[in-house]
Amino acid sequence: QVQLVESGGGLVRPGGSLRLSCAASGNIFSINTMGWYRQAPGKQRELVATCTSGGTTNYADSVKGRFTISRDNAKNTVYLQMNSLEPEDTAVYYCNHQQTRGVVTYGYWGQGTQVTVSS
Repeated sequence: QVQLVESGGGLVRPGGSLRLSCAASGNIFSINTMGWYRQAPGKQRELVATCTSGGTTNYADSVKGRFTISRDNAKNTVYLQMNSLEPEDTAVYYCNHQQTRGVVTYGYWGQGTQVTVSS
């Protein structure tokens, strides 16, 4: 099992910035992928950004150039720096951790943190 604890959400004005953090603990494999997904009211959960333990990143087109994902493998922590926030970024942001052993992939979710972009 892997436990994920998120922090850093809140209320910010359009154009502002926030930084989310997600710390993983438990039975963590050395090779894994951590990332962020978000879910706005009435919409499906969608990918925001992911980062492998080797440093390969992937971003949704809607956040490219504004958001940056990074991680500290020694701390098993992933970060999401969000700049130039827009009202459309308002959502609950969920941390995700995935790791594979053999043919089985294990996925875990955090409890979610609210990000609200409003004037």
